[in-house]
Amino acid sequence: MSTQSVVKASWMDKFGGRGKLIQILIIAILILGVLPMVADIFRLNLYGKYLTYAFVAAGLVLCWGYGGILSLGQGIFFGLGGYGMAMFLKLEASSPENTAIQSTPGIPDFMDWNQITELPWFWEPFHSFPLTILLILTVPAFFAFVIGYAMFKRRVGGVYFAIITQAIASIMTILIIGQQGYTGGINGITDLRTLMGWSIQTDFAQYVLYFACGIALILCLLVGQYILNSRYGQLLIAMRDQEDRVRFSGYDVANIKIFVFVAASVFSAIGGAFFTLQVGFMSPSFVGTVASIEMVIFCAVGGRLSLIGAAYGAFLVNLAKSSLSESFPQLWVVAMGALFIAVVMLFPRGLAGLVSDYAAPVRDRLLGLFNRKPPAPKADAPKPESARPQKRDGVSIGSAQETH
Repeated sequence: MSTQSVVKASWMDKFGGRGKLIQILIIAILILGVLPMVADIFRLNLYGKYLTYAFVAAGLVLCWGYGGILSLGQGIFFGLGGYGMAMFLKLEASSPENTAIQSTPGIPDFMDWNQITELPWFWEPFHSFPLTILLILTVPAFFAFVIGYAMFKRRVGGVYFAIITQAIASIMTILIIGQQGYTGGINGITDLRTLMGWSIQTDFAQYVLYFACGIALILCLLVGQYILNSRYGQLLIAMRDQEDRVRFSGYDVANIKIFVFVAASVFSAIGGAFFTLQVGFMSPSFVGTVASIEMVIFCAVGGRLSLIGAAYGAFLVNLAKSSLSESFPQLWVVAMGALFIAVVMLFPRGLAGLVSDYAAPVRDRLLGLFNRKPPAPKADAPKPESARPQKRDGVSIGSAQETH
Protein backbone atom coordinates (compact mmCIF):
# COMPACT_ATOMS: atom_id res chain seq x y z
CA MET A 1 0.00 0.00 0.00
CA SER A 2 1.37 3.39 -0.95
CA THR A 3 2.11 6.13 1.56
CA GLN A 4 -0.65 8.32 0.09
CA SER A 5 -3.30 5.62 0.55
CA VAL A 6 -2.15 5.01 4.13
CA VAL A 7 -2.49 8.73 4.95
CA LYS A 8 -5.92 8.82 3.30
CA ALA A 9 -7.09 5.77 5.25
CA SER A 10 -5.84 7.18 8.56
CA TRP A 11 -7.67 10.48 7.91
CA MET A 12 -10.91 8.63 7.25
CA ASP A 13 -10.45 6.41 10.29
CA LYS A 14 -10.56 9.48 12.52
CA PHE A 15 -14.22 9.91 11.50
CA GLY A 16 -15.23 6.25 11.57
CA GLY A 17 -13.92 5.15 8.19
CA ARG A 18 -15.23 5.50 4.68
CA GLY A 19 -18.61 3.96 5.57
CA LYS A 20 -19.44 6.60 8.19
CA LEU A 21 -18.31 9.42 5.95
CA ILE A 22 -20.54 8.11 3.17
CA GLN A 23 -23.48 8.01 5.58
CA ILE A 24 -22.82 11.61 6.62
CA LEU A 25 -22.54 12.57 2.95
CA ILE A 26 -25.93 10.96 2.28
CA ILE A 27 -27.62 12.84 5.11
CA ALA A 28 -25.95 16.05 3.91
CA ILE A 29 -27.36 15.50 0.41
CA LEU A 30 -30.81 14.87 1.85
CA ILE A 31 -30.73 17.97 4.07
CA LEU A 32 -29.02 20.41 1.72
CA GLY A 33 -30.19 19.07 -1.62
CA VAL A 34 -33.31 16.94 -1.62
CA LEU A 35 -35.51 18.61 1.01
CA PRO A 36 -35.09 22.18 -0.33
CA MET A 37 -36.07 20.91 -3.78
CA VAL A 38 -39.25 19.04 -2.78
CA ALA A 39 -40.62 21.24 0.04
CA ASP A 40 -42.19 24.67 -0.03
CA ILE A 41 -40.91 27.39 2.27
CA PHE A 42 -43.47 26.63 5.00
CA ARG A 43 -42.57 22.95 5.15
CA LEU A 44 -38.87 23.70 4.84
CA ASN A 45 -39.08 25.95 7.88
CA LEU A 46 -40.75 23.09 9.75
CA TYR A 47 -37.99 20.72 8.65
CA GLY A 48 -35.42 23.19 9.90
CA LYS A 49 -37.18 23.17 13.27
CA TYR A 50 -37.00 19.36 13.32
CA LEU A 51 -33.28 19.47 12.56
CA THR A 52 -32.64 21.62 15.62
CA TYR A 53 -33.69 18.65 17.78
CA ALA A 54 -31.14 16.49 15.97
CA PHE A 55 -28.40 18.46 17.76
CA VAL A 56 -29.83 17.33 21.09
CA ALA A 57 -30.21 13.74 19.90
CA ALA A 58 -26.58 13.67 18.73
CA GLY A 59 -25.44 14.95 22.11
CA LEU A 60 -27.47 12.23 23.83
CA VAL A 61 -25.71 9.60 21.72
CA LEU A 62 -22.40 10.75 23.18
CA CYS A 63 -23.74 11.15 26.70
CA TRP A 64 -26.21 8.28 26.98
CA GLY A 65 -25.41 5.81 24.22
CA TYR A 66 -21.63 5.72 24.64
CA GLY A 67 -21.15 7.25 28.09
CA GLY A 68 -24.01 5.47 29.84
CA ILE A 69 -25.24 8.78 31.32
CA LEU A 70 -28.99 9.18 30.87
CA SER A 71 -29.89 12.84 31.16
CA LEU A 72 -33.57 13.78 31.39
CA GLY A 73 -32.73 17.47 31.44
CA GLN A 74 -31.26 18.25 28.03
CA GLY A 75 -34.05 20.78 27.59
CA ILE A 76 -32.13 22.94 30.08
CA PHE A 77 -29.25 23.45 27.67
CA PHE A 78 -31.52 23.64 24.64
CA GLY A 79 -33.39 26.41 26.43
CA LEU A 80 -30.24 28.23 27.52
CA GLY A 81 -29.01 28.38 23.95
CA GLY A 82 -32.42 29.41 22.68
CA TYR A 83 -32.92 32.08 25.33
CA GLY A 84 -29.44 33.46 24.68
CA MET A 85 -30.23 33.99 21.01
CA ALA A 86 -33.71 35.31 21.86
CA MET A 87 -32.26 37.91 24.25
CA PHE A 88 -30.01 39.28 21.53
CA LEU A 89 -32.84 39.41 18.99
CA LYS A 90 -35.21 40.98 21.51
CA LEU A 91 -32.77 43.73 22.41
CA GLU A 92 -32.32 44.50 18.72
CA ALA A 93 -36.11 44.70 18.33
CA SER A 94 -36.38 46.91 21.44
CA SER A 95 -34.44 49.90 20.21
CA PRO A 96 -35.57 53.32 21.55
CA GLU A 97 -37.12 54.06 18.15
CA ASN A 98 -39.19 50.87 18.13
CA THR A 99 -40.27 51.25 21.77
CA ALA A 100 -40.96 54.98 21.85
CA ILE A 101 -44.54 54.42 23.05
CA GLN A 102 -43.38 52.59 26.17
CA SER A 103 -43.02 54.31 29.48
CA THR A 104 -39.35 53.24 29.45
CA PRO A 105 -38.07 53.13 25.84
CA GLY A 106 -35.14 50.88 24.98
CA ILE A 107 -36.11 47.82 27.05
CA PRO A 108 -38.16 44.74 26.03
CA ASP A 109 -41.92 45.21 26.15
CA PHE A 110 -42.55 42.59 28.85
CA MET A 111 -40.17 44.42 31.16
CA ASP A 112 -42.10 47.64 30.63
CA TRP A 113 -45.37 45.83 31.38
CA ASN A 114 -43.90 44.64 34.70
CA GLN A 115 -42.81 48.17 35.74
CA ILE A 116 -39.09 47.50 35.25
CA THR A 117 -37.38 50.76 34.39
CA GLU A 118 -33.82 49.62 33.68
CA LEU A 119 -32.31 46.80 31.66
CA PRO A 120 -30.99 44.09 34.05
CA TRP A 121 -27.25 43.63 34.18
CA PHE A 122 -27.32 40.08 32.81
CA TRP A 123 -29.02 41.34 29.65
CA GLU A 124 -26.27 43.84 28.86
CA PRO A 125 -23.79 41.40 27.19
CA PHE A 126 -26.43 40.41 24.67
CA HIS A 127 -26.14 43.75 22.90
CA SER A 128 -23.11 42.25 21.12
CA PHE A 129 -23.61 39.45 18.61
CA PRO A 130 -20.10 37.91 18.93
CA LEU A 131 -20.44 37.95 22.71
CA THR A 132 -23.89 36.38 22.37
CA ILE A 133 -22.44 33.50 20.34
CA LEU A 134 -19.73 33.03 22.96
CA LEU A 135 -22.27 33.01 25.78
CA ILE A 136 -24.52 30.54 23.93
CA LEU A 137 -21.62 28.10 23.94
CA THR A 138 -20.04 28.82 27.32
CA VAL A 139 -23.02 29.36 29.65
CA PRO A 140 -24.60 25.92 29.00
CA ALA A 141 -21.13 24.35 29.14
CA PHE A 142 -20.43 25.99 32.51
CA PHE A 143 -23.84 24.99 33.84
CA ALA A 144 -23.29 21.40 32.70
CA PHE A 145 -19.82 21.43 34.28
CA VAL A 146 -21.26 22.53 37.62
CA ILE A 147 -23.94 19.83 37.54
CA GLY A 148 -21.49 17.17 36.38
CA TYR A 149 -18.83 18.09 38.91
CA ALA A 150 -21.33 18.05 41.76
CA MET A 151 -22.76 14.68 40.71
CA PHE A 152 -19.94 12.67 39.19
CA LYS A 153 -17.28 13.57 41.74
CA ARG A 154 -19.63 12.04 44.31
CA ARG A 155 -20.21 9.03 42.06
CA VAL A 156 -23.88 9.82 41.55
CA GLY A 157 -25.05 8.12 38.38
CA GLY A 158 -27.63 5.86 36.83
CA VAL A 159 -31.26 6.49 37.62
CA TYR A 160 -30.34 8.95 40.37
CA PHE A 161 -28.60 11.24 37.92
CA ALA A 162 -31.56 11.01 35.52
CA ILE A 163 -34.00 12.01 38.27
CA ILE A 164 -31.80 14.90 39.40
CA THR A 165 -31.51 16.32 35.88
CA GLN A 166 -35.27 16.01 35.49
CA ALA A 167 -35.75 17.92 38.73
CA ILE A 168 -33.35 20.65 37.59
CA ALA A 169 -35.34 21.00 34.35
CA SER A 170 -38.50 21.48 36.40
CA ILE A 171 -36.80 24.06 38.60
CA MET A 172 -35.54 25.93 35.57
CA THR A 173 -39.04 26.05 34.09
CA ILE A 174 -40.55 27.35 37.34
CA LEU A 175 -37.79 29.95 37.63
CA ILE A 176 -38.35 31.23 34.09
CA ILE A 177 -42.11 31.45 34.57
CA GLY A 178 -41.80 33.08 37.98
CA GLN A 179 -39.39 35.79 36.83
CA GLN A 180 -41.78 37.16 34.24
CA GLY A 181 -40.34 40.65 34.28
CA TYR A 182 -36.88 39.37 33.29
CA THR A 183 -37.66 36.35 31.10
CA GLY A 184 -41.08 36.99 29.58
CA GLY A 185 -42.75 34.42 31.84
CA ILE A 186 -44.84 31.62 30.44
CA ASN A 187 -45.18 33.37 27.08
CA GLY A 188 -41.42 33.47 26.65
CA ILE A 189 -39.53 35.94 24.48
CA THR A 190 -41.55 36.68 21.34
CA ASP A 191 -41.78 39.14 18.45
CA LEU A 192 -38.25 38.52 17.17
CA ARG A 193 -37.90 40.10 13.75
CA THR A 194 -34.33 40.97 12.78
CA LEU A 195 -30.77 39.67 13.12
CA MET A 196 -28.25 42.51 12.93
CA GLY A 197 -30.69 44.54 10.84
CA TRP A 198 -31.53 41.60 8.57
CA SER A 199 -35.16 40.45 8.65
CA ILE A 200 -35.47 36.78 9.60
CA GLN A 201 -39.13 36.61 8.58
CA THR A 202 -38.68 36.72 4.80
CA ASP A 203 -38.65 33.60 2.64
CA PHE A 204 -35.04 34.19 1.64
CA ALA A 205 -33.99 34.48 5.29
CA GLN A 206 -35.73 31.22 6.15
CA TYR A 207 -33.87 29.50 3.32
CA VAL A 208 -30.56 30.87 4.57
CA LEU A 209 -31.27 29.89 8.18
CA TYR A 210 -32.29 26.39 7.09
CA PHE A 211 -29.04 25.86 5.20
CA ALA A 212 -27.03 27.32 8.09
CA CYS A 213 -28.74 24.91 10.48
CA GLY A 214 -28.10 21.96 8.16
CA ILE A 215 -24.42 22.79 7.74
CA ALA A 216 -23.98 23.24 11.50
CA LEU A 217 -25.64 19.85 12.09
CA ILE A 218 -23.29 18.13 9.64
CA LEU A 219 -20.30 19.73 11.40
CA CYS A 220 -21.59 18.55 14.79
CA LEU A 221 -22.00 15.01 13.44
CA LEU A 222 -18.39 15.11 12.21
CA VAL A 223 -17.19 16.37 15.58
CA GLY A 224 -19.15 13.62 17.31
CA GLN A 225 -17.68 10.97 15.02
CA TYR A 226 -14.20 12.33 15.69
CA ILE A 227 -14.76 12.07 19.46
CA LEU A 228 -16.13 8.53 19.24
CA ASN A 229 -13.27 7.28 17.08
CA SER A 230 -10.58 8.85 19.19
CA ARG A 231 -8.94 7.30 22.22
CA TYR A 232 -11.48 9.15 24.32
CA GLY A 233 -14.31 7.30 22.57
CA GLN A 234 -12.76 3.99 23.57
CA LEU A 235 -12.63 5.18 27.15
CA LEU A 236 -16.30 6.12 26.96
CA ILE A 237 -17.28 2.62 25.91
CA ALA A 238 -15.02 1.05 28.54
CA MET A 239 -16.47 3.34 31.22
CA ARG A 240 -20.02 2.47 30.19
CA ASP A 241 -19.38 -1.29 30.33
CA GLN A 242 -16.81 -1.60 33.13
CA GLU A 243 -16.60 1.63 35.10
CA ASP A 244 -14.73 0.15 38.06
CA ARG A 245 -12.12 -1.45 35.83
CA VAL A 246 -11.47 1.89 34.11
CA ARG A 247 -11.14 3.57 37.50
CA PHE A 248 -8.73 0.90 38.74
CA SER A 249 -6.67 1.38 35.57
CA GLY A 250 -5.81 4.88 36.74
CA TYR A 251 -8.32 6.99 34.80
CA ASP A 252 -10.47 9.64 36.46
CA VAL A 253 -13.94 8.44 35.48
CA ALA A 254 -15.59 11.58 36.84
CA ASN A 255 -13.61 13.81 34.46
CA ILE A 256 -14.54 11.62 31.49
CA LYS A 257 -18.22 11.89 32.41
CA ILE A 258 -17.99 15.63 32.93
CA PHE A 259 -16.41 16.10 29.52
CA VAL A 260 -19.04 14.13 27.60
CA PHE A 261 -21.86 15.76 29.56
CA VAL A 262 -20.49 19.21 28.72
CA ALA A 263 -20.09 18.24 25.05
CA ALA A 264 -23.72 17.09 24.91
CA SER A 265 -24.84 20.36 26.50
CA VAL A 266 -23.01 22.43 23.87
CA PHE A 267 -24.64 20.41 21.07
CA SER A 268 -28.05 21.06 22.65
CA ALA A 269 -27.37 24.79 23.06
CA ILE A 270 -26.45 25.13 19.38
CA GLY A 271 -29.72 23.46 18.47
CA GLY A 272 -31.64 25.81 20.77
CA ALA A 273 -30.07 28.88 19.17
CA PHE A 274 -31.05 27.74 15.69
CA PHE A 275 -34.53 26.90 16.96
CA THR A 276 -35.03 30.49 18.08
CA LEU A 277 -33.80 31.84 14.76
CA GLN A 278 -36.11 29.66 12.70
CA VAL A 279 -39.23 29.70 14.86
CA GLY A 280 -38.95 33.31 16.04
CA PHE A 281 -39.54 32.84 19.76
CA MET A 282 -38.44 30.86 22.82
CA SER A 283 -40.59 29.81 25.76
CA PRO A 284 -40.20 27.68 28.91
CA SER A 285 -42.22 24.87 27.32
CA PHE A 286 -39.03 23.83 25.50
CA VAL A 287 -37.03 23.68 28.72
CA GLY A 288 -39.12 21.48 31.02
CA THR A 289 -39.33 17.77 31.67
CA VAL A 290 -41.81 16.98 28.90
CA ALA A 291 -39.57 18.46 26.22
CA SER A 292 -36.50 16.78 27.74
CA ILE A 293 -38.12 13.35 27.76
CA GLU A 294 -39.23 13.82 24.16
CA MET A 295 -35.62 14.53 23.25
CA VAL A 296 -34.60 11.20 24.79
CA ILE A 297 -37.28 9.51 22.68
CA PHE A 298 -35.83 11.12 19.54
CA CYS A 299 -32.47 9.59 20.34
CA ALA A 300 -33.89 6.19 21.29
CA VAL A 301 -35.97 5.86 18.12
CA GLY A 302 -33.04 6.74 15.88
CA GLY A 303 -30.58 4.63 17.81
CA ARG A 304 -28.62 5.69 20.85
CA LEU A 305 -25.45 4.14 19.47
CA SER A 306 -25.55 6.00 16.15
CA LEU A 307 -25.10 9.73 15.67
CA ILE A 308 -26.58 9.57 12.19
CA GLY A 309 -29.45 7.36 13.33
CA ALA A 310 -30.29 9.81 16.11
CA ALA A 311 -30.47 12.64 13.57
CA TYR A 312 -32.89 10.61 11.46
CA GLY A 313 -34.89 9.71 14.55
CA ALA A 314 -35.28 13.34 15.63
CA PHE A 315 -36.47 14.33 12.17
CA LEU A 316 -38.86 11.42 11.65
CA VAL A 317 -40.46 11.55 15.11
CA ASN A 318 -41.11 15.28 14.79
CA LEU A 319 -42.47 14.77 11.29
CA ALA A 320 -44.85 12.12 12.63
CA LYS A 321 -45.74 14.38 15.54
CA SER A 322 -46.73 17.22 13.24
CA SER A 323 -48.68 14.92 10.93
CA LEU A 324 -50.58 13.07 13.65
CA SER A 325 -51.21 16.07 15.89
CA GLU A 326 -52.87 17.88 12.99
CA SER A 327 -55.41 15.05 12.64
CA PHE A 328 -55.49 13.53 16.14
CA PRO A 329 -54.25 16.18 18.59
CA GLN A 330 -55.39 14.25 21.68
CA LEU A 331 -53.73 10.98 20.75
CA TRP A 332 -50.22 12.17 20.06
CA VAL A 333 -49.06 11.97 23.69
CA VAL A 334 -50.31 8.37 23.89
CA ALA A 335 -48.62 7.57 20.59
CA MET A 336 -45.34 9.04 21.85
CA GLY A 337 -45.44 6.88 24.97
CA ALA A 338 -46.31 3.78 22.96
CA LEU A 339 -43.47 4.52 20.57
CA PHE A 340 -40.95 4.75 23.41
CA ILE A 341 -42.17 1.46 24.92
CA ALA A 342 -41.97 -0.24 21.53
CA VAL A 343 -38.42 0.99 21.02
CA VAL A 344 -37.28 -0.23 24.43
CA MET A 345 -38.91 -3.66 24.14
CA LEU A 346 -38.79 -4.53 20.43
CA PHE A 347 -35.81 -2.78 18.87
CA PRO A 348 -33.61 -1.29 21.61
CA ARG A 349 -30.97 -0.18 19.08
CA GLY A 350 -33.52 1.93 17.22
CA LEU A 351 -33.71 2.52 13.50
CA ALA A 352 -29.94 2.30 13.18
CA GLY A 353 -30.04 -1.20 14.65
CA LEU A 354 -32.76 -2.29 12.24
CA VAL A 355 -30.77 -0.98 9.31
CA SER A 356 -27.59 -2.73 10.43
CA ASP A 357 -29.45 -6.02 11.03
CA TYR A 358 -31.56 -6.17 7.87
CA ALA A 359 -30.62 -3.52 5.31
CA ALA A 360 -26.83 -3.74 5.66
CA PRO A 361 -26.58 -7.46 4.74
CA VAL A 362 -28.73 -6.87 1.64
CA ARG A 363 -26.52 -3.91 0.69
CA ASP A 364 -23.36 -5.96 1.14
CA ARG A 365 -24.82 -8.78 -0.93
CA LEU A 366 -25.71 -6.41 -3.76
CA LEU A 367 -22.31 -4.77 -3.64
CA GLY A 368 -20.76 -8.21 -3.77
CA LEU A 369 -22.67 -9.03 -6.96
CA PHE A 370 -21.53 -5.84 -8.67
CA ASN A 371 -17.96 -6.13 -7.47
CA ARG A 372 -17.56 -9.83 -8.30
CA LYS A 373 -14.53 -10.40 -10.51
CA PRO A 374 -14.60 -12.93 -13.37
CA PRO A 375 -12.65 -16.13 -12.65
CA ALA A 376 -9.06 -16.08 -13.77
CA PRO A 377 -8.31 -18.28 -16.83
CA LYS A 378 -6.72 -21.60 -15.99
CA ALA A 379 -3.09 -22.02 -16.92
CA ASP A 380 -2.39 -24.49 -19.77
CA ALA A 381 -1.06 -27.81 -18.63
CA PRO A 382 2.60 -28.38 -19.58
CA LYS A 383 3.04 -30.51 -22.64
CA PRO A 384 4.79 -33.85 -22.27
CA GLU A 385 8.35 -34.15 -23.44
CA SER A 386 7.39 -36.29 -26.37
CA ALA A 387 4.88 -33.69 -27.57
CA ARG A 388 7.32 -30.80 -27.65
CA PRO A 389 8.63 -29.80 -31.08
CA GLN A 390 12.09 -31.04 -31.86
CA LYS A 391 14.80 -29.27 -33.69
CA ARG A 392 17.51 -30.66 -35.90
CA ASP A 393 20.22 -28.38 -37.12
CA GLY A 394 18.19 -25.35 -35.92
CA VAL A 395 15.09 -26.39 -37.95
CA SER A 396 11.83 -27.50 -36.26
CA ILE A 397 10.77 -30.95 -37.47
CA GLY A 398 7.55 -31.23 -35.38
CA SER A 399 6.78 -33.52 -32.50
CA ALA A 400 7.90 -37.05 -32.19
CA GLN A 401 4.29 -38.25 -32.40
CA GLU A 402 3.56 -36.65 -35.80
CA THR A 403 2.86 -39.06 -38.57
CA HIS A 404 4.29 -38.40 -41.95
